[in-house]
Amino acid sequence: MDQHLSPNSIISGDDKDDENERLALEEYIKRQRVKQGVSVFIFPAGRCRLAIKFARLGASVTVGDAPEWRQEIENRALAAGLGDEIRFTPCQLSELPADLPGAPYDIIVLRRGLCQLPYHQARVIVRQLLLQLKIGGKLYTSILGLHSELGDGYSGREQPIEERFAPLAPAIAAKYGIKRPVCLYSERNLFMLLLETGASVLRTLTTTYGNVKGVAVRV
Repeated sequence: MDQHLSPNSIISGDDKDDENERLALEEYIKRQRVKQGVSVFIFPAGRCRLAIKFARLGASVTVGDAPEWRQEIENRALAAGLGDEIRFTPCQLSELPADLPGAPYDIIVLRRGLCQLPYHQARVIVRQLLLQLKIGGKLYTSILGLHSELGDGYSGREQPIEERFAPLAPAIAAKYGIKRPVCLYSERNLFMLLLETGASVLRTLTTTYGNVKGVAVRV
């Protein structure tokens, strides 16, 4: 861990972490107190902000994202002085490798992406991610909410989750740049998804903006 930064300052940072990311960082600190070499997988990497926070705490971090993002992500890790602590692996959520490098992990953070898949495919992917965790490892999932702004005029709103895969209303799709069909979730939908994959669900929550998050453990 960076000797000049306290865990609390890393967790809070200059920007506002979402609740799931904060919980994942706190879980890492708890695990680090009782063992060394706590491992984390983050998908997608995004701007690498969360990966950098974990690496500064001392975690062994693997980030997954589309191959074309490798250079940018590796450059961000190098700029943060963490080129050796953050490992990139090319992957797509719809084509998740059977064995991710560094697996099994203590913590997996699925930041977004499940909405791009029909429910039955999302269930398969979550099960695959659970199998990449150690027994007792935790999965932190974030997903776009049915009761968020994205649900306004959404044609799949009244369909059961198993059949819900539809485009957003044109104005909403244009506003957020989401052109493909999506499956939006209620909090209960996410709870059931995690339960159906064999996970033990620790908590679910709906954010102020209507998006949905969950924490599950591999048992």
